[in-house]
Amino acid sequence: EAQLVESGGGSVQAGGSLRLSCSASGFTFDDGAITWFRQAPGKEREGVSCISLSDGGTHYTASVKGRFTISSDNAKNTVYLQMNSLKPEDTAVYSCAAGAPFCTFYRYSYSHWGQGTQVTVSS
Repeated sequence: EAQLVESGGGSVQAGGSLRLSCSASGFTFDDGAITWFRQAPGKEREGVSCISLSDGGTHYTASVKGRFTISSDNAKNTVYLQMNSLKPEDTAVYSCAAGAPFCTFYRYSYSHWGQGTQVTVSS
């Protein structure tokens, strides 16, 4: 059974950094895309960053460009999200998703989701 497990969340002050990990099992890690989504209280879930597992292509939502970096270690079946220069507005539950054939921030394209990890940024 396909499974995604996130880790690395926590509480930091504005300007700090965190690295999130998304460990996958139960499916091949050489095709499709994995995307990080986030959802803040009272807000819609939004796509943050996506990586294509076949060619390593990456995509970012505008608000995190230049601050966040997504990467993958296919040998470890793990995708990372390095988050630098964190801002209070980055506070949210971050979840990784898999199952889409290509990078997209359309959440209904994804068939598998992790449980999420909380990121809290204080000012």
